[in-house]
Amino acid sequence: MYLIKSPLLLKWYYPSLLWNKSRTEKVIYLTFDDGPIPNVTDFVLKTLKVFNAKATFFCIGENIVKHPEVFERVKNDGHAIGNHTFNHLKGWKTDNETYLQNTIKCQELTQTDLFRPPYGRIKKSQISNLKSQISNLNIVMWDVLSGDFDTKLSPEKCYQNVIKHTENGSIIVFHDSLKAFDRLSYTLPKVLAYFTDKGFTFLTL
Repeated sequence: MYLIKSPLLLKWYYPSLLWNKSRTEKVIYLTFDDGPIPNVTDFVLKTLKVFNAKATFFCIGENIVKHPEVFERVKNDGHAIGNHTFNHLKGWKTDNETYLQNTIKCQELTQTDLFRPPYGRIKKSQISNLKSQISNLNIVMWDVLSGDFDTKLSPEKCYQNVIKHTENGSIIVFHDSLKAFDRLSYTLPKVLAYFTDKGFTFLTL
């Protein structure tokens, strides 16, 4: 069970988190979680380059260690890097100290001021701990979830999820993972073409 559009209630409950950017400009913020992964992340990079689009990659520390050359390609292409914990921990089921240390372990690799909690699940106490330990930290959520991780979802439905709910300043979640690739590989080029045609640009957070 998940919501494609983030509800106002969640934004109200977690006001310190970033859910979307300015609604006044025709800018979209694409984000990719769970990489870097060979071939999948490379596909994303090639597709973004075709449309002269920039994005933000929330990387898992363990995958950076496994695939450092892919991680370097993301950085060299001018995209932003975010921290996604070292082992993709679910905040609601992880004690605060373990969560903090796991995130710091990833931070040593990413050296970023951007963090996204895996599954979008984080306790208020974990937010406080992270912000006290990592200077100028921005915790990033989203307002549009593509659903590309859902193996029961058709690629076309994934595409419709994005184009129906995206607006100025939207932060959209995709996943550069093997699990998501069937839907991602169909949806991403179509989303980029659709919004480029409507005069949008794609920037990093």
